[in-house]
Amino acid sequence: MKDLSLHILDIAQNSISAGAGQVEITIEEQPSENLYSLSISDDGKGMDEEMRNKVTDPFFTTRTSRKVGMGIPLLKLNAERTGGSFEIDSKKGNGTLIKATFVFNHIDRLPEGDLAGTIVMMASANPSIQFIYTHRTPAGKYTFDSREVQEVLGEIPISELSIYPYLKEMINENLKDIRIH
Repeated sequence: MKDLSLHILDIAQNSISAGAGQVEITIEEQPSENLYSLSISDDGKGMDEEMRNKVTDPFFTTRTSRKVGMGIPLLKLNAERTGGSFEIDSKKGNGTLIKATFVFNHIDRLPEGDLAGTIVMMASANPSIQFIYTHRTPAGKYTFDSREVQEVLGEIPISELSIYPYLKEMINENLKDIRIH
């Protein structure tokens, strides 16, 4: 995967497949600590200990359409390549938390990619699932909550293609406001 937004998309798709009704994506930038962290949690069906131990193996997947599952192993590799860490906390019936930390200024830390586009695409393609995206930097915090956005939109469904560019622009403008200049 060439950027973090693609990792987010992949892990969130796992959450959707696990029956999640809510997916929380949190990014924290802490340059003074030389730390960049990404966490994705859900309220899906969770994993038992055996599956949790296998899920970082690229030759393990729950999908029947292919014999490898590269998303989680690649995220783990990309985090550890920077000197960061990777952890999974999951219990059967209690959802899953995946957290990857990266060394902030490491040359191998992947670029963020199109975070706004990824968040809007997930929310519009899965309107029955609540997506909460929070991004923290030393300059501030921004949160996008798909349920709150849907309330503001009223009768217009979040899945309406014509609002996609406006939602994406809204997220990008808010991220620009909290970026370290």
